Formats: sequence, structure tokens, C-alpha cells
Amino acid sequence: MKAMIFAAGKGTRLKPLTDNTPKALVKVNGTPMLEIIIKKLIKTGVNEIIINVHYLANQIIEFLKSKNNFGIRIEISYEQEQLLDTGGGLKKAAWFFDNNEAFILHNVDVISNIDLTEILEYHKNSNFLATLAVRKRESSRYFLFNKTNELCGWQNIKTSEKILSKTDENLNQFAFSGIHIIDSRIFSFLKNEGAFSIVPSYIELSKNNKIIAYQHDKDFWFDIGDKKKLEIAEKFLKEN
Repeated sequence: MKAMIFAAGKGTRLKPLTDNTPKALVKVNGTPMLEIIIKKLIKTGVNEIIINVHYLANQIIEFLKSKNNFGIRIEISYEQEQLLDTGGGLKKAAWFFDNNEAFILHNVDVISNIDLTEILEYHKNSNFLATLAVRKRESSRYFLFNKTNELCGWQNIKTSEKILSKTDENLNQFAFSGIHIIDSRIFSFLKNEGAFSIVPSYIELSKNNKIIAYQHDKDFWFDIGDKKKLEIAEKFLKEN
């Protein structure tokens, strides 16, 4: 099974921890976030991973070498000249997903106990283009789903921007958890070039393809976006 880890971000909100360290190698209770995610993926059955890198990329590469790539195949997708955002980063790694199977896409700064095996089975049992892990939590941006959990739109609360692919009066707001299960068919639909967000692509594709919510409110979940969130996550994980 294959997976991709988004690890190219600069982690500016984690400064000064990221002044000389890439976000992916910031430690949570002594363990780099990248190591936590790789081990979680391996436990799920993943044996091939591609990781996108940008800021202080050599540190990530040396770290992986020091761990002998955790005993699996690990490839690097370099974004040296320009950060490609979620859509562009995924498209650049398209060559890696050549087996026509669903794969996991996981943000490096998301720490949770979500059951990846369960979400994979949920995805594989239906003809979904993508399954998005979501939660009912406060956020400034939401994916919008109908009663059957099909993606219908997206909105930004702060800017009042709203994009709809289907009209429905009763849409549910869910905050994205940074974990996707994606069918490799998606690469034939990604027409943009350079840096672009995957969000508008998902909304456009949801007009004719099923992109589904996987709600996991009962799991613990942390987005290690800044120092305060890191401290909260470390405290929780020490106590549980």
C-alpha cells in the first residue's frame, strides 16, 4: 500500500522551534512528527511512502537515512523552487502512484488515533474518488456535506467566500482533519499546473464524482500548527 506525507511547510507559526529545524522534525514528547506519522502508516500496512519537502529539506533526508527509511521504500518529492500547495504537491507526486489503487495522503503535523484501516475499508467498499476525514469542531474553513455525506461545497467564515458544487438547503459544516484516502483516478482530473490548492479541485470534481466525509469525532486529534497546540498535544498524550 502507498501513501504520501505533506511535509514541505515552513512551520512559521512554530517559530522559534522551526528557525533551524523543519516542521516535520519538530518533536512531540521527544519523537519527530514525521516519525510518528510514518510509524502509524506502516502499522496500517503502508510499505511505500513519498514525502514532499521544501524548507531545510536536507535535514529530513538525513533523518530518513539515519532511520534506514524505517525499513520501507521512501521517495522524496522536491519542491525546492516553489511550494506547490496541496493540489500542486499531490500532482507532482503522481508518478509514484502507478498501481491504480487508493492511497493515503496525510499531513505531517496531524497527530491522532484515527483508525486508518477503518477509513480505508470505508473508502474501498464504495466507488468514491476521495474520502476526507472530518470532525465537528470550530474552524474558519469548512467543507460542506449533504445528509448522505457527499461533498457539496466549501466556505471560509472569515472572508465569507463560499463555493458550491451542488445546491442543498441542509448542508453540514465539517472541519477537515488533514487525512485523505484518494483513488488514483484523481490524477486524470487535475488539470492545473504549478502551485494550487486541492480544495477547488475537490469541489469541482464533486459535481460528478463521490467525495465523501468520514466523521471521526470520538478520536483524539491535534493539528500541531503552533507552539500552544504543541503544548496541548504533549500534555494530553502524556496523560493518556
